[in-house]
Amino acid sequence: MKISSPVIAIFAVLVCLNLQAKVVHVAQHGFIIENTISTQQAPEKIWLALINDVDSWWPKDHSWWGDKGTFSIQAKAGGCFCELAADKSAEHMRISFVEPPKLLRMTGGLGPLQGMGVFGSLDWLLTTEDDTTVVTLTYSVTGINSNGFEQLAPIVARVQGIQLNALKQFVEQ
Repeated sequence: MKISSPVIAIFAVLVCLNLQAKVVHVAQHGFIIENTISTQQAPEKIWLALINDVDSWWPKDHSWWGDKGTFSIQAKAGGCFCELAADKSAEHMRISFVEPPKLLRMTGGLGPLQGMGVFGSLDWLLTTEDDTTVVTLTYSVTGINSNGFEQLAPIVARVQGIQLNALKQFVEQ
């Protein structure tokens, strides 16, 4: 994936905006990360943007084929979080649990984790507090990495912070 200077600048801004990204746990065979956002938007609006508009908000620099790829989520057990580009395709994750507009659970390895053969469970949990919707993105990853997970976990946390903040920006437009 090519990364241009404007993308790096956007990345830096989004990482700074996402002050709640954290590595919850790191061990020899995995890690848990968590990112949260808060918005005044209704959970139903966020849910629909999450499952129906992923191609509009998911950062294209975190895809296999950049602007040529299109993302989709089939929000049903066994469905696919997929990317298509002409005759190329990638299953980023498999949908394992759907409870609109509260929880979407996906399993698999995102990005380079897919090629490492690790397994992950990614939860998009929507809760409400007063008139605020909180979206908590938790990724629990397990497997073997010869380099360990201490350096990788914070990178994944930051990237997922970018993705979650992109969803927030999309629903708040």
